[in-house]
Amino acid sequence: MNAVTPVGAPRHPEHARLYRYDAIDRAFLQERIAEFRGQVQRRIDGALTEDEFKPLRLMNGLYLQLHAYMLRVAIPYGLLSSTQMRQLGMIARRWDRGFGHFTTRQNIQFNWTKLEDVCAMLEALADVDMHAIQTSGNCIRNVTTDEYAGAACDEVVDPRIYAEILRQWSTLHPEFTWLPRKFKIAVTGSPQDRVAAQVHDIGVLAKRDAGGAVGFEVWVGGGLGRTPLLGTKIRDWVPEADFLRFMEAVLRVYNALGQRENIYRARIKILVRDMGAEFAGAVEREFAAIPRDPYALDPAIVAAIAAHFAAPPFAALADEPATYVRARRENAEFAAWTRNALRPHRAPGYASVTISLKPIGGIPGDASADQMEALADLAERYSFGEIRVTHSQNLVLAHVRQEDLFTLWQALGPLGLATPNIGLVSDIIACPGMDYCALATARSIPVAQRISERFARLDRQLEIGELNLNISGCINACGHHHVGHIGILGVDKRGEEVYQITLGGNQGNDASIGELIGPAFSYDAVVDAVETLLRTYVDRRDPGERFVDTYRRLGAVPFREALYAPA
Repeated sequence: MNAVTPVGAPRHPEHARLYRYDAIDRAFLQERIAEFRGQVQRRIDGALTEDEFKPLRLMNGLYLQLHAYMLRVAIPYGLLSSTQMRQLGMIARRWDRGFGHFTTRQNIQFNWTKLEDVCAMLEALADVDMHAIQTSGNCIRNVTTDEYAGAACDEVVDPRIYAEILRQWSTLHPEFTWLPRKFKIAVTGSPQDRVAAQVHDIGVLAKRDAGGAVGFEVWVGGGLGRTPLLGTKIRDWVPEADFLRFMEAVLRVYNALGQRENIYRARIKILVRDMGAEFAGAVEREFAAIPRDPYALDPAIVAAIAAHFAAPPFAALADEPATYVRARRENAEFAAWTRNALRPHRAPGYASVTISLKPIGGIPGDASADQMEALADLAERYSFGEIRVTHSQNLVLAHVRQEDLFTLWQALGPLGLATPNIGLVSDIIACPGMDYCALATARSIPVAQRISERFARLDRQLEIGELNLNISGCINACGHHHVGHIGILGVDKRGEEVYQITLGGNQGNDASIGELIGPAFSYDAVVDAVETLLRTYVDRRDPGERFVDTYRRLGAVPFREALYAPA
């Protein structure tokens, strides 16, 4: 008798092609939680002061924010299974206030963690092969990669393989647990840089030579914060076998020579800037001194890890099926959503769908427990049980049949997840700012909300076109304002929140750091300033120019004159 698929049953159940922990990994997590449980109890009992507890909690991803503890959960290379996403929703509902915040590091944060609940949260994470280790502290943080990995048409190497290799190599690495400062690595496998490689401590571009062999272009010393700098390319080609040995060499040089006495000069970007070409020379000498055999990346290991990321069982489909074409023709709202939410897929008849976590007037990057659980269901039905977190604080279903797009869009609407603003002015990157963060000096979230409300009309957003608008609530630049086409930095000026504006920043192959346009604006005036900038751009642009292209062509003068013209 033929099996019949029940109505509403998943078409694409979660497949086994996501990386899974083994028994050793799981045993380690349980040991780590048990150890931390004792430390937490000692803090609750008063046996540990907050200062004594701080290094212990940071090793387990627990921060003390303005109003509560915050638990930052690692999502390696931004890849979640539907089971993991559903568990995150459960954690948000049971131990937080019903939501989580997705970050530019492709992680998730729970902002209202009670100390007495944290180990139960860690147990729930461990149940689905997740943890919060190395999401804080002076160590190698979560390795990020392209949210379209394994699906992008232009991909030449699947970067998830090497991001996973870096994760295994860097987790509790005995030499690199106490670096001078936190350390961030991004890996891409496409000629088009979608990971902001040049503003990372190490940016890795995986590629192939004429014979098809894998190698890596390596950029070092990028970063934002108090001293924003683009990275320096120190190697055009590192053979696959030497990948970890070269990474080890870079980290050893930084660990040995990076400043530890001054937190503001402790990042590798300062070391690279100060040493100049000698930094690359020091890395090459260290690289040559490391024995090759113990560090050589075994092809069998690469193949075993690559097997976890094998392509899902795509159906043989044709592009642009009639049902999809007709739905776009007959439904203007659906057509508007597809214009920016979809990316071409390497498999005919499929598309990658970016789901906006930036509803008009909403908090960028936030997702409710209900939304997370519903997305887990939709991922199982439409995208092989996978969800990706983007560094722009959105989510991706990477492998959706084009014939299913209209039905998916209809399901996203009632969830508040069908906002058609990907890549537009209301698709704002914003840090939590002074609403949560103890380091912030100004609010970010209300400014982002007011800007998205000002430009709520879709026709206006489409008229403006592609725009990256990023907001940070302090100089640490967690909102990546330096690489926004328009960047906004909130600062405290004699007890008043004011907002500096930078223009001309960009990430990607033509990365640039934004330039300060002039004096800061008050909280009440900053949205009007953005309005003025965009009106000036629309009036002065050439056909097809993005905001950043017009700024580069005209320079700052017309924008500055418009902003600071006498009333």
